[in-house]
Amino acid sequence: MSDQPLSESLAALSRFFVGDGTLEQTLLRVCQMCTAAVPAADLVGITMVIEGRPRTAVFTDDTAPQVDQAQYDTGHGPCLDAFRDQQIHEIESTRHDGPWPAFRATAAAHGIGSTLSFPLVLDKQSIGAMNLYAAHEHAFTDGDRDRGSPFASQAAIVLANAQAYWDARTLTERLGEAMKSRAVIEQAKGILMAAQRCNERQAFELLVLASQRENTKLRDIAARIVANAVYPS
Repeated sequence: MSDQPLSESLAALSRFFVGDGTLEQTLLRVCQMCTAAVPAADLVGITMVIEGRPRTAVFTDDTAPQVDQAQYDTGHGPCLDAFRDQQIHEIESTRHDGPWPAFRATAAAHGIGSTLSFPLVLDKQSIGAMNLYAAHEHAFTDGDRDRGSPFASQAAIVLANAQAYWDARTLTERLGEAMKSRAVIEQAKGILMAAQRCNERQAFELLVLASQRENTKLRDIAARIVANAVYPS
């Protein structure tokens, strides 16, 4: 089989700019690229730790999180093991006995015949697992494993960059909001100092008392004072 799909997907990943979409959109695009890199996969999902618990963060089909829930409930499954031990794990046939029986049974019940899970590792740290599912048994070949490994390595870089980008962006937005809040509070303090002939500390205490009395955020109280000063009713 030609490796052109893999080459094209790797090239697309290398050009991928994480700021073009949200974190969820970025991860979904990576999943979609994976189906092109490994055509045997009918659907793909990414397992990541979210709020301290493993979850299927994104998926190309609703079946993926339904199947994955079996391993999250039991704590055992190929995706979780790929995440933990940084090794590739495969189920050649979900209809045969083997490791992770609860996961196998759930996968088979949802029409999944075989699975292939790649660890997403960066700087020796696991950041997730990419899980490939196929309707047919024995769907994945040695070639699929060989093609999937470099894709997973490149995908791990994209995911880490996406997380860093959105963490930084969220932090920047929060800092920006904090700066805006500080600015409007300072304006309100100035207005109160002039109107009440009080000092800066007393003006701030007036804001705090109003906030407590009305059960309203300090920033909102300050914004109202500023608005009333600029556009008096």
